[in-house]
Amino acid sequence: MSSNAPKIDTSIPHNARIWNYWLGGKDNYPVDREMGEQIRSFFPEIVDNAVADRGFLVRAVTYLAAEEGVRQFLDVGTGLPTHNNTHEVAQSVAPESRVVYVDNDPLVLAHARALLTGTGEGVTDYVDADLRDPEAILAAASRTLDLSRPVGLMLLGVINFVDDDAEVRSILDRLLAALAPGSFLVISHPVDDIDHERAHEVAAAWNEKGTPKLTVRSAAGVRELFDGLELLEPGVVSCSLWRAGEAEVGELRPVAEYGGVARKD
Repeated sequence: MSSNAPKIDTSIPHNARIWNYWLGGKDNYPVDREMGEQIRSFFPEIVDNAVADRGFLVRAVTYLAAEEGVRQFLDVGTGLPTHNNTHEVAQSVAPESRVVYVDNDPLVLAHARALLTGTGEGVTDYVDADLRDPEAILAAASRTLDLSRPVGLMLLGVINFVDDDAEVRSILDRLLAALAPGSFLVISHPVDDIDHERAHEVAAAWNEKGTPKLTVRSAAGVRELFDGLELLEPGVVSCSLWRAGEAEVGELRPVAEYGGVARKD
């Protein structure tokens, strides 16, 4: 490894590693586990949020690959590999699927390159870039993806790390402008509709020590992120309930992580 490789700071809790801890992974450090337990002590449902978010990813990618014929996915803010990662889900439906993962965390990228290997028929690639630099993301992704054909743009649990609504709108507009008609936007985001006070308590606890800083929005605010697109049924809802099977719905309850999927015409 180059001596100029980015250093992994294990003294500051990091979102990707804490999320990995909540999902039962082992790619985390004591500082991450400490923060994870601190938040779980007053918001035990946070683990349900993490599990529901992953379930939403599986159902959304399965739907896009199986029902809409999407064969390309751009997953920004990948997080640490766990199970049922985007390429695994997409390539289980269509082995020829091409997936590009984007993150700017050196630990995430190191693990992604080692663990996120796709099928022989498909392609899995990795880009070191920040959500706030859409042009760099698109330029790198275009080496693997054909942007003249539909792409599933995955932004799960990442928009919430940009606090300025105008900047979020600019990022989304620039990413979507480069994608072909028939592309899809998939977003998940923490919301304060279920328990406003505790949602902001979690954000405050996180922002005191963690990185990057977390913003909680309302469900209506998340819905606005899809402005100009055709929002698919059932709209922006709890990740646990988005197109869940009938047998599941009676056993599931809403979580404070909402998701939605929309089509670019």
